[in-house]
Amino acid sequence: MIKARRIGHATFDTTDLDRLAEHYVNVTGLVVAAREKDKVFLSSKLGHLAVELRLKSSTAACRKLSFEVSGDTSLSDVEKELTKHGVKSERSNDVAPGIANTLTFTDPKGTQVELFTNWSSLGDVKQAKGANVVKLGHVAYFTPDVKKTMEFYQNVLGFKVSDWIGDFFVFMRCNPDHHTVNFMHGDDARLHHMAFQLDGWDQMKVACDVLGRNNINLAWGPVRHGPGHNIATYYRNPDDHIIELFCDLDIMIDEELGYFDPRPWHRDNPQKPKVWEPGPSSNIWGPPPSEAFTRK
Repeated sequence: MIKARRIGHATFDTTDLDRLAEHYVNVTGLVVAAREKDKVFLSSKLGHLAVELRLKSSTAACRKLSFEVSGDTSLSDVEKELTKHGVKSERSNDVAPGIANTLTFTDPKGTQVELFTNWSSLGDVKQAKGANVVKLGHVAYFTPDVKKTMEFYQNVLGFKVSDWIGDFFVFMRCNPDHHTVNFMHGDDARLHHMAFQLDGWDQMKVACDVLGRNNINLAWGPVRHGPGHNIATYYRNPDDHIIELFCDLDIMIDEELGYFDPRPWHRDNPQKPKVWEPGPSSNIWGPPPSEAFTRK
């Protein structure tokens, strides 16, 4: 089985490259790592490549998601493993700053997935502005077949289920973080939201002040969720995509113990993966989501 270890970066098509890049720098707090004629690569303050923007005339959308696999993993072996599952893949070189070799294929919902091994750090901590995010934490998608998508990430890429909300929203992890990808039932496959991690609650206040200074209304939050127990705030970026800023996400320090790191806000002790009831009970505190969050 292939074992993804960390989320890498998300690739977006956009109709206004300069506007979106400026937003990610001045509001979200990413750093421009490299720029080409029709592309901008942005990293977090820790030097992790987080977002790739591509200028396209089509509708703005998330087109690709990358994951790091162990450095001692052979991409040739990964290619063979994908072939066993009936998945065609393609090798590429130097597709993004700091990443030399990749293997790309398409998941069941139609999103390109890119796997890579070795990488080099990018960016400069001193240049970070805005919300000053630490890293790209997770990406959530709508998909017409949640079970099929979940089983692909579980059986092919080695992800594990952390929690469910009902039978329509699954949280999956590939490392100690509670979730790296989320899949929610929807009529068509598309992005639900993308989430960036903050240093902590103090930085959440700073992030909300940054949004306020830029006249960006909150779509939801601050709120503490039940699944993952992260404190989260949501807003919409210039391409109308939902962006989550979060902190205090549950972590599973020891997979063999089977429970998440004990926290004072857990309702269950120990807090184990489970199915949460849909509705208000799936959040610990905070306001309900606004129309800006729920509209499609």
